[in-house]
Amino acid sequence: MSLQYVIDGYNVIKHACYAAPKRVKDPKFGLLEVIKFQHLCGSLKNNVTVVFDGYPDSYNSVLTDPWICVVFSHEESADERIKKIVSSSGNPKNIVVVSDDREIKFCIRASGARPLGVDEFLNTPKKQRPAAGRQDLIKFDLSYTQVDKINKEFKEIWLGHDKEKK
Repeated sequence: MSLQYVIDGYNVIKHACYAAPKRVKDPKFGLLEVIKFQHLCGSLKNNVTVVFDGYPDSYNSVLTDPWICVVFSHEESADERIKKIVSSSGNPKNIVVVSDDREIKFCIRASGARPLGVDEFLNTPKKQRPAAGRQDLIKFDLSYTQVDKINKEFKEIWLGHDKEKK
């Protein structure tokens, strides 16, 4: 069962714990990169929606990403848009809302969704996050000689084959 993360974008960007990537000039794009590459939302099967106040800038077409949905609140506040996203959900128990706003946390809890503070979101150790998908697997390139040596060691350990019997 995948989760849906709804993130108050500016709430995270303006938090003291948030460290934007230095090479990125647009803080909104930097946040998306941090979320994606640090696997802050766990598995790639989890849906991620980042909500920003206001309207997109003309250069914000760069904010498109197939894994992260970016929403601008336009005339309403990001908080109001987040409440609407949660209330229109068929299953709010699968929603995690990232915000430090007390009113949002209260409303989210009342709806059955799970509030998550920005500090907790940014600082949860990787080993406590859900698995992030196949791209995290470590690839080992071994030579034929190394593979052969490992296989011989396993045979010796598991099957009890002695070097001297050969």
